Amino acid sequence: RLDAARCDLKELQIRGGLPVFGASPVDDARCDLLAALVRVPRGEAPEEQSFQRALANELGLIDFDPLDCDLGATWTGARPRELERMSTDPWRTNGDTVERIEAFAISLLRDPAGGAGTAPGPTSRAILAHVAGRIAPDLDACGARETSALLAALDGRFVAPGPSGAPTRGRLDVLPTGRNFYSLDSRALPTPTAWTIGQRAADAFVARYLQDHGTWPTAIALSVWGTSNMRTGGDDLAQALALMGVRPVWEPASRRVTGFEIMTLAELGRPRVDVTLRISGFFRDAFPAQIALIDSAVRAVSAREDEGCENPIAAHAAAETARLIDKGADAETARRRATFRIYGAMPGAYGAGLQAMFDEDLWDDAHDLADAFLTWSGYAYGSETAGAADRDGLERRIKATDAVLHNQDNREHDILDSDDYYQFAGGLAVAGRALKGEAVPVYHGDHSRPERPVVRALEEEIARVVRGRAVNPKWIAAMRRHGYKGAFELAATVDYLTAFAATTGAVRDHHFDAVYDAYVADADVRGFIADANPDALADIAKRLQDAIDRGLWTPRRNSAYGDLSALRQQETVT
Repeated sequence: RLDAARCDLKELQIRGGLPVFGASPVDDARCDLLAALVRVPRGEAPEEQSFQRALANELGLIDFDPLDCDLGATWTGARPRELERMSTDPWRTNGDTVERIEAFAISLLRDPAGGAGTAPGPTSRAILAHVAGRIAPDLDACGARETSALLAALDGRFVAPGPSGAPTRGRLDVLPTGRNFYSLDSRALPTPTAWTIGQRAADAFVARYLQDHGTWPTAIALSVWGTSNMRTGGDDLAQALALMGVRPVWEPASRRVTGFEIMTLAELGRPRVDVTLRISGFFRDAFPAQIALIDSAVRAVSAREDEGCENPIAAHAAAETARLIDKGADAETARRRATFRIYGAMPGAYGAGLQAMFDEDLWDDAHDLADAFLTWSGYAYGSETAGAADRDGLERRIKATDAVLHNQDNREHDILDSDDYYQFAGGLAVAGRALKGEAVPVYHGDHSRPERPVVRALEEEIARVVRGRAVNPKWIAAMRRHGYKGAFELAATVDYLTAFAATTGAVRDHHFDAVYDAYVADADVRGFIADANPDALADIAKRLQDAIDRGLWTPRRNSAYGDLSALRQQETVT
């Protein structure tokens, strides 16, 4: 298990620096990015297959999938000479095999045109030819295209349009950058492909929850963003529908969603799951049709009262309806309010209310954070409801949840790269803890490899990001190349880590210790931050000291608090 965990960290894709406007990646950064671009399948044609899978197959590893395997399992397959040459380290596990395949892929991608002559088979040669003829030129053109497009826009001239998406998740059509990107036909969400992925993701979540708790999940809170669903074609929407046991229906010619059909319990193979969505403001604005679709599906499933305990949506709606009627509501209003499952900020507002709480130190305890999140999030949306104030309804939904789930669709960023992760997933978690009086399990769905969605506990994901990126010397060295902005990224990582600790409790002492050792105790890194961005160093010291004061971190070093205090005093004097 330890070896598998280390392999999982080693295979974690992280950023090797920050994007620089007007500059295309060069040298090793270019080669590494090309390897990431061809790692996942992109279509049915030979040149659109996964490069790493093609290499494995053509080297005789027919039944081995380097994108979906048990990394810690003992390797019992063949040991091709091409892979043996890639490393002198012991070759013991599947993870060692994946490492060699990745190294072989990099060696061929250093010169795709020349590599095609030494590739082991026709599919890998076709991929390398496509890289040399199309993918690499598009990547190399990004810098110049960005500069010329900006100058054209400033001059009031036309900027060519282009699609949007995550290139490392198969959307190579977004290259070259520098175009006026557009999104998609929102009436087609979720797409058939997203539905396939959403079903897999729903099954993976249910399996993980069942493994952890020994029972089926009855109700969850799912955080849903507009940008990620634009990139994926509606993975989160599809997962929510699949958890409820509802299948989208598409019009054959246009592939637009025209409705839904309710799957039988026999077809579903498990009880339904009552899903409450906390949507972002952008999702609210961009996807009114999808809000109506989910809302209609909830109301239809809640009407199936003959399914007993295997339909918690109907059970919860019936109980809530009766409660509201007892409080004086009429039957129609009570039924409508009892089936609200989509919540967000009030119309015209964005965010979840927690960023200012942390930035301005406006909180004393977790109840303050929960109150801010609930105040911002207590507006219900549906097919005929555009932000009805219903904080009480949201509180009851969250109080009934068994788990919180947030998905990430690509590895071009991570949960310590943005305040939105702790605001939404962390906001749901801290609200659940305040309302239930106990911690709510928080899960992170990794959809970066669509054919193999992975569900991890949030603590596991934080551990991966801390060790694999935040304290990784490779990443720190990459940030140092960016001076002021790189030092800011280090400070931002500490900010978001501290916020996750406060909202979820998923950050352990050793995570803080690792960050402290890498950023503060390391004199070389500390000196870089002090020289490049002294405000960033002061912020790091403040956040870490605040984590100690609030009981979020008990340092391993007895001297840590004093050293942080001295550092803050030094920066104040400076």
